[in-house]
Amino acid sequence: MPAPAEDWLARASARVNAVPLAPQLHQVGRVESIGDGVAMISGLPDARLDELLRFAGGQSGFVQTLERDRIGCVLLDSGDAVKAGDQVTGTGEVVRVAVGKNLLGRVVDPLGRPLDGGAEIAADSHEPVERAAPGIIDRDLVIQPVQTGTLVVDALFAIGRGQRQLILGDRATGKTALAVDTIINQRSSDIVCVYVAIGQKSSSVARVIDQVRRHGAAERCIFVVASPAAAPGLQWIAPFAGVTIAEWFRDRGQHVLIVLDDLTKHAATHREIALLTGQSPGREAYPGDVFFLHSRLLERAAKLSPALGGGSLTALPVAETDAGNLSAYIPTNLISITDGQIVLDTKLFAEGHKPAVDVGTSVSRVGGKTQAKALRDATGTMRLEYAQFLELEMFTRFGEQPDPRVKVQIERGRRLRELLCQPQFQPLRVVDQTALALALSDGVFDAGPAAAIPAVRSALPGWLDAHVPDLVAAIDGGRPIEDAQGAALIAAVRSLVESQAKALE
Repeated sequence: MPAPAEDWLARASARVNAVPLAPQLHQVGRVESIGDGVAMISGLPDARLDELLRFAGGQSGFVQTLERDRIGCVLLDSGDAVKAGDQVTGTGEVVRVAVGKNLLGRVVDPLGRPLDGGAEIAADSHEPVERAAPGIIDRDLVIQPVQTGTLVVDALFAIGRGQRQLILGDRATGKTALAVDTIINQRSSDIVCVYVAIGQKSSSVARVIDQVRRHGAAERCIFVVASPAAAPGLQWIAPFAGVTIAEWFRDRGQHVLIVLDDLTKHAATHREIALLTGQSPGREAYPGDVFFLHSRLLERAAKLSPALGGGSLTALPVAETDAGNLSAYIPTNLISITDGQIVLDTKLFAEGHKPAVDVGTSVSRVGGKTQAKALRDATGTMRLEYAQFLELEMFTRFGEQPDPRVKVQIERGRRLRELLCQPQFQPLRVVDQTALALALSDGVFDAGPAAAIPAVRSALPGWLDAHVPDLVAAIDGGRPIEDAQGAALIAAVRSLVESQAKALE
């Protein structure tokens, strides 16, 4: 029995649809030259900036420059297997990085691939490494503090959630140490931490990871590592990938701290890529777009409005200076982009003042608006008093004998300087910082030598927990300090000082 006409028509249509009516066109380019992690490619006229390209051997790269007859492609993998004449195809995609909660506690490369020898990461999604910064209407006021646990920062240059605070200084002055202490101090907070190592030595990165695992909460940290041996493309996208990983948590109402260590090496990588791809050099041989490069990166740090969940992303970019030159191209760029800078001084570091923060050139443009209320009340005049002490001390070096009032002020300043010195891996809580500041102002340390202050600082947290536990809970909870509470804190510190003095007798 013949099939119905409708069935015949359906089968005929299926056969027609199964066979392509026209050949599919795929653009294929070829590698013209390859060297130093940059490939020059011809034959992809429809390629776009930042598009992900695939090489015949499985390697990948992204488009960095577009010229009339060729493309500059930065490799994301080793270029040893790529040679002139190899085929290259476009993907129509941009570079993406794995994001999600499963990255917590892991060490990954800028594409989200594990570097710690663990299992493959089951990502919640893959997001572009470059994303637009939140608009003005999407942001909220920066009024909540990020406690670093370092007295000189929390008391004088407070950092807020959603702020961009630059850490600046010469080589080996404690820049990374200050950032790591801030990460360690988040072990008792709700902040997720992302540490991005850009071109740092493998031994230095391993030391940072070990320190966080020993002293902090590594299970709430993500380490993004682009070593000096990694492809230049990985080093270039590392800070952008780190921010994308952090934004996944921020966009879900959480608070995130990201350390970018450091952007000086990132700028050097950008300069090398620019020179290899034929971009015109500008000041100090950096291309003119290096300012835009870092501005669009750091603008992504923000405190989101309640309508978008109220999450925050706080950025601590690190930059290196040469011989304390703050007017160099990259430092001035970053100073103008960020909301303040913490400047570390080589001379102070050599004299043993650690962290070696230069209070004269450091600043936080958000400042007291984000400071814990109790600490703000206790340290309101501390920076002015310290600046006055530094000037008076300078004048007394010429041999002049100060009058008794000035002598008292100088002795108080020396104790303040000793108080602002703080060993690494010993972060202080808000209540500890408040108690020390109040005790200094009340003259508790005046009778004893300044050298006794470190012992008091180390023993203070346990002493306060044992003697004034209710006050500890109230102040760490964010409440302002009252006169009676301040007096109780001063009395607790005084009793600790007296007990240690008796023990030494």
